[in-house]
Amino acid sequence: MSSRLENANPVIFQRSGERLLTASEEDEDLIVVVVVVIVVAAAAAGSDIVDDAGSTVGIEFTPTIPHCSMATLIGLSIKVKLLRSLPDRFKIDVHITPGTHASEDAVNKQLADKERVAAALENSSLLEVVNQCLSTRNI
Repeated sequence: MSSRLENANPVIFQRSGERLLTASEEDEDLIVVVVVVIVVAAAAAGSDIVDDAGSTVGIEFTPTIPHCSMATLIGLSIKVKLLRSLPDRFKIDVHITPGTHASEDAVNKQLADKERVAAALENSSLLEVVNQCLSTRNI
């Protein structure tokens, strides 16, 4: 490793202003709005999943088959999307629709445990998979 400076006289430029959003960034903002609209629309339809006054959101999802091996990943992806989309004041409860999955209790326990969710999101490989689930690039 060299001890001399790499660039002893750097050229410093003025800031060019605010960066323009790319098309993919605009799409991501649209997806956030769509998720919030879906949650609000479900609440307006008479479902008790959003309690603005109580700052809670409850989402039930149904896996495709009773032995779906991706149920935990699907639930984690839904929870992460809502955590990223909604204000911090909301408590988010994501769980499997009762009676629709063989391991429903175990999956619901994992999704309800803040420490397990935090540990999952600290795992870079799992976080990459969740981000791919939430990506809109290949749609």
